[in-house]
Amino acid sequence: APAPPPARHLFSDPAEVEALRGNLLAWYDRCKRDLPWRALAATEPDANRRGYAVWVSEIMLQQTQVATVIDYYNRWMQKWPTLQALAQASLEEVNELWAGLGYYSRGKRLQQAARKVVSELAGRMPRTAEDLQKLLPGVGRYTAGAIASISYGQATGVVDGNVIRVLCRLRCIGANSSSPAVIDHLWDMANVLVDSSRPGDFNQALMELGATVCVPKAPLCGECPVKQHCQAWRRKLFGKPLPVPDVEDCGVGDCPLCPPATEPWDSSLGVTNFPRKAAKKPPRVMRTATCVLERRGCHGAPEYLIVQRPNSGLLAGLWEFPSLPLAQDLQEETERKELADHLQAWMGQPVAAKSLQFIGEVIHIFSHIHQTYVVYSLHLDGDMTLDPALSPSRWVTEDEFHASAVSTAMKKV
Repeated sequence: APAPPPARHLFSDPAEVEALRGNLLAWYDRCKRDLPWRALAATEPDANRRGYAVWVSEIMLQQTQVATVIDYYNRWMQKWPTLQALAQASLEEVNELWAGLGYYSRGKRLQQAARKVVSELAGRMPRTAEDLQKLLPGVGRYTAGAIASISYGQATGVVDGNVIRVLCRLRCIGANSSSPAVIDHLWDMANVLVDSSRPGDFNQALMELGATVCVPKAPLCGECPVKQHCQAWRRKLFGKPLPVPDVEDCGVGDCPLCPPATEPWDSSLGVTNFPRKAAKKPPRVMRTATCVLERRGCHGAPEYLIVQRPNSGLLAGLWEFPSLPLAQDLQEETERKELADHLQAWMGQPVAAKSLQFIGEVIHIFSHIHQTYVVYSLHLDGDMTLDPALSPSRWVTEDEFHASAVSTAMKKV
């Protein structure tokens, strides 16, 4: 069995835990940001609607910054103020509102879960973290804990990226913060720390601290309400305090939470020595040929052909200009030929490669893909018949294009 973590990595003093809670909550009451989902969670008397409001915000906030989410959240709650309203919406409507927010499967799973609540749970949100995670598709351990603590007052901790950073610095946890052993320990710590009288506020305070003060680079340690409890700050301020063994000394044994001996404390980094993460895999490099097919509409305005992507995989169910993945290092002449052959299926007539006008290249970075779109255009003089056996397709004006469920990448194109 692995050795238990030394006391330095734990919150084992009840007096310290109580002091940390009080300092953090007092800071949160003074400094918390005014966010729409917090206002709803604090004022909505209906428990079901309160849980739904927090749930939507937590799903949107996954991998997405608060500033980006606010507008999407307000429009979502205005359009679908209840679970029942969302359950009646179409996936196309969900995708249209979600367009540009990224990680599109989140919206799809949110709608699927809303339909399950309505059809299988009599429209009642589960009230505990355990049931939320077990019964709702797309709701993991963190989201379940956030909903249960903020909406229903369950004294359960949460661990997200901000909390990981705060806890790793508070207790000088320098092992790979994405490893299962470290994550399990952080969850144990979060559950020890959570304030049973104000669990939702405490969890939001811990996340708020990581988002606004204990940030990844250049943290504002002077403004931190819990710096006196932070071992990384003490290490930076005092070097090697005598009452507490040096964090590097801990790594001499089998401590699963200390930095590896090959990566000792870097005094120039200070508290940003923590957390430590495994090196990211480089993104996959992809090239895609994309053609903007344009015709003159019945009212004289130009119209563009968009086609729907498959219902699974990257950007599932969204609309795009006809596109074709390309092998790397193709000559431009070969790319044109392959795209022309691909377009013939949509147009039902031969397409000459030389008729495709090269416009330029658009680079878009997905979380795991470095995508280059090689953009061509083709103006059509006559009409064309689209094969109904192919993927769904339609002609749209520019305004209709921007109102459709299209990705940010296609808007760049």
